[in-house]
Amino acid sequence: MSAQILDGKALSKKIRARVKASITEIRTDHGLEPTLAIVRAGEDPASVWYTRTITRAGERAGINIQQVILPGTVSETEMVQQVAQLSQDDAIHGIILQEPYPEGVNPESVVNALAPEKDVDGVHPLNAGLLLAGRPRFVPATPLGGLALLQEYNIPIKGARAVLIGRSDIVGKPMALLLLHRHATITICHSRTVDLPGVAREADILAVAIGRPEMVDATYVKPGAVVIDFGTNEVGDTLVGDVKFDEVSPVAGYISPVPGGTGSVTTAMLLQNLLNAVEYRLHLPLTH
Repeated sequence: MSAQILDGKALSKKIRARVKASITEIRTDHGLEPTLAIVRAGEDPASVWYTRTITRAGERAGINIQQVILPGTVSETEMVQQVAQLSQDDAIHGIILQEPYPEGVNPESVVNALAPEKDVDGVHPLNAGLLLAGRPRFVPATPLGGLALLQEYNIPIKGARAVLIGRSDIVGKPMALLLLHRHATITICHSRTVDLPGVAREADILAVAIGRPEMVDATYVKPGAVVIDFGTNEVGDTLVGDVKFDEVSPVAGYISPVPGGTGSVTTAMLLQNLLNAVEYRLHLPLTH
């Protein structure tokens, strides 16, 4: 029996519709134009594509998108000044800092110039600390989308054994904390974990964000486990995850596909974070 598919496309549509309705209400009731600034330096193809994707999704939801495109030769001082200026602009409600940064620009300096209350991608140290403390304000959109998929399909988290393969600051670690705060028992694995397949097989919920195409096969998966694949890897003209879908789906109970899984929800959760930033500003109850 094949695993049930965690359909990110369907969930994304629901979230976007909810965000659009709330944005329309805010425009009508408060006369405010929710605005998201996207800061990018240079013309990295993946960054250009992501900027275009966010812009299209935001505009469809009624969000004003302000693209701030800096030259690839921008200095650290100039980039920091640009982010600080946006942070101080009352017309801007959320800011996204696109990677990669130009050579010679320290990412930490740029992130520190970002106002935490406008950090809708959850990269500022203050927002990371709030998540660690169990009082999250803004959480990176990708793990937030993974959690949303689990909740959409009523997958039990409390008491579950969750294994994370990958310890990045924007996926692995925040996903682990989101699950921990919901009373899962957490193990974070990485490239130096001894007997990685054996540890992974202990998981009721296996979340993979290792950045290696189709690394996780059926030997990593306990029968009936929930598998969340955060991987997005281009192999030729094909997009594949970090999980070998065809091998794992007959073993798992639930699995997120690539494409059509967590990636579909990421942009929707980013829009939700922007909406929350506006609601914070207006002292309204949060919609999530």
